[in-house]
Amino acid sequence: MTRPLRLSTLFLRTLREDPADAELPGHKLLVRAGYIRRAAPGIYSWMPLGLRVLRKVERIVREEMDAIGGQELSFPALLPREPYEATNRWTEYGPNLFRLHDRKGVDMLLGPTHEEMFTLAVKDMFSSYKELPLTLYQIQTKYRDEARPRAGLLRGREFIMKDSYSFDVGDDGLDEAYQRHREAYIKMFDRLGFDYVIVHADSGAMGGSASEEFLAVSPVGEDTFVRCEASGYAANVEAVVVPRAPAVDEATVAATPAAHVEDTPDSPTIATLVSQADALHPRSDGRGWTAADTLKNVVVLLTHPDGSTEPLAIGLPGDRDVDAKRLEAQVAPADWRPFEAADFAAYPMLAKGYIGPGVLGEERSSGIRYLLDPSVAEGSAWVTGADEHGKHVFDLVLGRDFTADGTIQAGEIREGDPSPDGAGPLTLARGIEMGHIFQLGRKYAEALDLKVLDENGKLVTVTMGSYGVGVSRAVAAVAEATHDELGLVWPRELAPADVHVVATGKDAAVFDHAGGLVDQLAAEGVEVIYDDRPKVSPGVKFKDAELLGVPTIVVVGKGLADGVLELKDRRTGERQDVPVDAAVEQILAAVRPGA
Repeated sequence: MTRPLRLSTLFLRTLREDPADAELPGHKLLVRAGYIRRAAPGIYSWMPLGLRVLRKVERIVREEMDAIGGQELSFPALLPREPYEATNRWTEYGPNLFRLHDRKGVDMLLGPTHEEMFTLAVKDMFSSYKELPLTLYQIQTKYRDEARPRAGLLRGREFIMKDSYSFDVGDDGLDEAYQRHREAYIKMFDRLGFDYVIVHADSGAMGGSASEEFLAVSPVGEDTFVRCEASGYAANVEAVVVPRAPAVDEATVAATPAAHVEDTPDSPTIATLVSQADALHPRSDGRGWTAADTLKNVVVLLTHPDGSTEPLAIGLPGDRDVDAKRLEAQVAPADWRPFEAADFAAYPMLAKGYIGPGVLGEERSSGIRYLLDPSVAEGSAWVTGADEHGKHVFDLVLGRDFTADGTIQAGEIREGDPSPDGAGPLTLARGIEMGHIFQLGRKYAEALDLKVLDENGKLVTVTMGSYGVGVSRAVAAVAEATHDELGLVWPRELAPADVHVVATGKDAAVFDHAGGLVDQLAAEGVEVIYDDRPKVSPGVKFKDAELLGVPTIVVVGKGLADGVLELKDRRTGERQDVPVDAAVEQILAAVRPGA
């Protein structure tokens, strides 16, 4: 028999007004419905109802991990510095790492993720190929000092994550482990009850090769992903690899006039440059200049984990911007920011608003590394900065008149751009990262010397896979995906209860009957929230029931005199009167369809 939750004694307070610090609808409702409470920026307490939902997410994750042979353990959150020093992540994580000292002055950290600890545990206990393959996992609290925690549980400084790791002797075993996890994740996210997509992804600071993300499709998601309907190609924008544009044919290059510098006064932006070019230097073919004819050179400052800085220049067509997330992925583990006035003062050869390839590149006067967007084709001609205020150079040809130090995948991806596989146009959408699986390979095993004896008695380095799920984030993702204008609408497998029984009015008979119904349901193993508050109006009770979002609502009220109760499906809004004598049977049918 499950114990019902009575609102008269439940540790719960619902709010009628949105919290001031909440931006997203689901975040507002989780706070208003009393599932979570803010303790500090990016840090939340789980109240009784919220904890019930969280535990159900954990149960789903555990069941699917156990089904593929995963073994659960739990590492401490407070960790020593040395393993992270060995993998260089003590430095690479930069300011996102929570660092602290114990009373003896020893460096410690709060775990942001646990590759090192898993690796060392296996190294300590296993030494033979006969003990592999192995999959270990934990569900544990992680800590990252986010610069801008926002969106409640979606980007916090403390969060709960499932991380699992596979250990194999060779790459074939890693491929099999990766596929097992992929299939388990599909089952897991199908059960969690939101729309999701699997996309190619960038491995980021973790390293590794094959990499996919599971994104909950949501307009409030922080991640942008692309899809090609024709081929099924899908990728996070950070992982989109724009193919190098084909070189311009030699005849066209030969026919291009020599580069020439022209006056373009008051034209520090692409828009003003196009306007000045049309007015003062019209094209010979009669069409107007466009932003796509210009080469924009953007300079940023990289800050490496060791604190050193480095300027980087990026050349791309003027009708495109640098995508912050794509650039972040390309320069990781360094951070970046736009060049500021002090930076330009330190590099006086850079004419702000008129920067051109002439001074860029490690072998030229600025010594600044210069990378081009892959859409800038060899032999293509451009209008770009002449490195002098009020002047631009026309017909500047890549390969003939200037070179670069390489390419970089940092330009924005747009709706309608061609898919990298050539199958058709791309569409853009937004999503919430819910899971990430990737093949780590031997990065951490090599750094921490994890080796086993193979069948020939030779020491070989173990190969690893890493697989994460945002457990607390899943609660937020479901809340964002399934709410309506009245409140939360939980899928049945995650709801804090199966049934919300509401007793309305002041008649003692109503409360007696509602209490008996609750006891009958509890005896059947049904999880029940019972609104037994005697002095609360029916209107307030109905609003709270809608806000809390339990999938089945039963109202015991004035209809009792006519021998009926009201049964409501919170997800569809459908209501029906059911005879009192058949109420338990019909409620069980609603709670356990197909049983």
